[in-house]
Amino acid sequence: MADVTYYVAMPFLQDDSGSPVAGAAEECQSSSGALRRAEILSRSAGSIGAVAFSRTGDPMMGEFGDA
Repeated sequence: MADVTYYVAMPFLQDDSGSPVAGAAEECQSSSGALRRAEILSRSAGSIGAVAFSRTGDPMMGEFGDA
């Protein structure tokens, strides 16, 4: 199978001790969509920030490059 690129936006929250924890990652349609979604997630109540990233690889083989 050909390589596929996944675009992801993921928020970060604080736990009860104040440590950062990753929120639920959301798959997006494009890199610009992931950036826009990360911006929205970063402004959500309880959020301390968000990241947008992509991963490319072969899902059938389970082989992906670094994010």
